[in-house]
Amino acid sequence: MNRLSELIYSPERVTGEAIGKVESHTPKIEAPDKVKAGETFKIKVWVGPHPNTVEHSIRWIEVYFEEEGRPFNPIMIARFMAEPGVTEPVLEISVKLSRSGTIHALAYCNLHGLWENSRKIIIE
Repeated sequence: MNRLSELIYSPERVTGEAIGKVESHTPKIEAPDKVKAGETFKIKVWVGPHPNTVEHSIRWIEVYFEEEGRPFNPIMIARFMAEPGVTEPVLEISVKLSRSGTIHALAYCNLHGLWENSRKIIIE
C-alpha cells in the first residue's frame, strides 16, 4: 500500500503518462524571494492552463508554510475550493511571516490527482 506522499505528483518525481500533465497541473507559486519580517505580502497560486468543466477540473488548492526552526510543520495558511465551470483555480492571499521557510502548494484535479510545488522565501 502506498503512502499518500507517494501519490502526489511533482515536476521532479513525475514519470510515465503523467509527464505530459506537468505544465497544466503543477501549481504555480508567485511570491517575492525576500520580505522583511512582519511585512504583509501577497502569495498567488494558480493552476493552468487547465480545463474547467464538471468532467475535468481543478477542485481545490491548499497552501502550506514550512517555517524554519518550527518543531511541527507545516502550517496550513489557505484552502480554496473551486466550483467547476464557475471559478478559476486561482488563489491570492496576503500573509505576514516572521521566519524564512518554504511555501508548499497542493492542487487536486478530479481526473489526474494531487500535484505539488514549492518555493523558498527568505524573511530578513
